[in-house]
Amino acid sequence: MSVLENWDTWKNFLGDRLHHAQNQGMDNEIVSEFAYKIGDYLANQVEAKTEQEKILADLWSVASKDEQHAIANMMVKLVQNNGSQK
Repeated sequence: MSVLENWDTWKNFLGDRLHHAQNQGMDNEIVSEFAYKIGDYLANQVEAKTEQEKILADLWSVASKDEQHAIANMMVKLVQNNGSQK
């Protein structure tokens, strides 16, 4: 099963990657930019598999670039307490 097929699995996957990046010393601006790029890629290249992903894709499609950055930042905040390295 792909991490994209289950919302909680996806959040835990992102949480693990976020904690790894932070443990390696990546600052918040870089994390934010990566989150934006990942969100843009997913919205444009990957079919949403869960209702949550469909909502995010719909929001992303109507958002301005600044709003997309805000969505990406909110996703970072959302997954900060997820993953195995809480």
